[in-house]
Amino acid sequence: MRPWAATMPEPTTTANDGPFLIDIKEIRRRAREHIERGAVTPEYKSNRVEVVRVLNEALATEIVCVLRYKRHQYMAAGINAIPVAAEFAQHAAEEQGHADMIAARITQLDGEPDFNPEGLLTRAHSEYKEGKTLVEMIEEDLIAERIAIDTYSEIIRYLGNNDSTSRLMMEKILSMEEEHAEDMKTLLEKVGKDQHVRGSRN
Repeated sequence: MRPWAATMPEPTTTANDGPFLIDIKEIRRRAREHIERGAVTPEYKSNRVEVVRVLNEALATEIVCVLRYKRHQYMAAGINAIPVAAEFAQHAAEEQGHADMIAARITQLDGEPDFNPEGLLTRAHSEYKEGKTLVEMIEEDLIAERIAIDTYSEIIRYLGNNDSTSRLMMEKILSMEEEHAEDMKTLLEKVGKDQHVRGSRN
């Protein structure tokens, strides 16, 4: 016997250790009720109306991020403009992908994705800050990503196990927002350093 074997605790029996049992007849019966609701079945545990509202806020956030990144893409100027503009363009495309994912989920929940430009900034978590210099643009994008990271983390906690599909989607988006934040941090360090070097030569 290994010396640690005697000290290891026995596995605790939980409710999930038993056989997997479902009433398939009842599930089939419920599935025929309210079929116009599509993916929203009686087993949906969350507050659907509230989840749709929260997801529409995330949708607005992504749309604002797309618009900001696109402006920065075309307004980028200076010695680092080409690679930084390419990074802005990539992020804009990925944020658009996030918006599409969220809009699709809203319709699955029998809701309506809100693309109305009126009130867009009031629904969004992040701000639309243009920035005048390349460094300011990168800073504003980094700040926006940090805001999204915090608010999306709160959304994920709110969804919990009551809407695992929406939670998993938001977790995937959050992971990419964290990557975006790291990208902006790296760009900020590089562009800021390059500007400092050029300034010291003048």
